[in-house]
Amino acid sequence: MVTHPSRGLHGQAVEEIGRRIIRGDYPPGSVLHPDKLEVELGVSKTVVREAMRVLASKGLIESRQKRGTTIRPRAHWNLLDSDLLRWQGSAAPTERFLEDLAEVRALVEPAGARLAAARRTETDLAAMRQALDAMSAAGTDADAMVEADLAFHRALLNAAHNELLSRMEVVIEAGLSIRDRIVHGAQHFSDSVPVHRALLRAIEAGDPDAAVTAVESLLSQASRDLAAVQARDGHDEDAAGATPDEAP
Repeated sequence: MVTHPSRGLHGQAVEEIGRRIIRGDYPPGSVLHPDKLEVELGVSKTVVREAMRVLASKGLIESRQKRGTTIRPRAHWNLLDSDLLRWQGSAAPTERFLEDLAEVRALVEPAGARLAAARRTETDLAAMRQALDAMSAAGTDADAMVEADLAFHRALLNAAHNELLSRMEVVIEAGLSIRDRIVHGAQHFSDSVPVHRALLRAIEAGDPDAAVTAVESLLSQASRDLAAVQARDGHDEDAAGATPDEAP
């Protein structure tokens, strides 16, 4: 079992079984055997039972008499659950999953920016400025850039002062984290500080229209960076599979 030092055995079991389900190791309709999981993960019956309870609450599995514990169809999964979002993106996210996340960001963030421009407080602005400073200082440190980017967009949604909109941060952060780790990890990306700075200035000025324009520009740049990395990776795979005579 892959260990996560910050989690107990129960949390590690949830993590491992959940990732397997999301990856498709256990397809919908298949049966999970707790006794086998106990042996594979090296944990007790109690740990597996508690892990199953958590996974059931996320809509991934169900237990019935005579049928045992089975994997539910994807339509029943709680896809907005923070763990499910993270599991889907932590391995090799599908193109469809990345497109869905990009579409959600395009719906949520412009609205959040418009509200933030009208409702932001000095505390909100200070949080955004601090995140922007961290982005500027990150340089080529991919992990630092990702954390700073997440902090900026979290502060942006919080500045809208809408509790329900703030809850969308779980989706926004999943999309950002996945996109950022692909792009920054590949060391192939545009300088994102200027577009974030333009967004901050629009919110500081209390200009909703300018804030929407700035966030749309930011999202467009993010999409271009991701597309460039995917195109390059696809070219590298084609080149690796070509014969010497076919290689570019």
